[in-house]
Amino acid sequence: MQNMQTNEIPLHDIKPLLEIEDYSFCYFIGIVTVVTLIVLGGLYLLYRHFRTKNRFNLRKEHWKILNNIDLNETKKAAYELTEYGATFANDSDRHAKTYHDMLEHLQKYKYKKNVDDFDSETLRIIELYRGMIDV
Repeated sequence: MQNMQTNEIPLHDIKPLLEIEDYSFCYFIGIVTVVTLIVLGGLYLLYRHFRTKNRFNLRKEHWKILNNIDLNETKKAAYELTEYGATFANDSDRHAKTYHDMLEHLQKYKYKKNVDDFDSETLRIIELYRGMIDV
């Protein structure tokens, strides 16, 4: 047996086990935080989209009314064109000029008990103004 002991390698000091730093929990927390921020950001964008989608748009409503005015009811149409057309009069100088021209032509169809149908020039200006509007 002694012979066996001489063939063995002598053992020197055995060092204790070293503690290895484990960052996996920090990585996990970081990933969860990033994913949470992305999900919350997406939810916020969806909220804003649906909130603005359902918001009442005065310009869009007036545009619909302007396009649905019955031009056969001359007096009522003249007042409605004046009222709802004013929404778009300040969009540009061209809009303002066309709106002013339309008002001048509509003047003879207001403030009277009985009025004739729109003449061709007035109808042309009304259609021009309707076509200029961007919503």
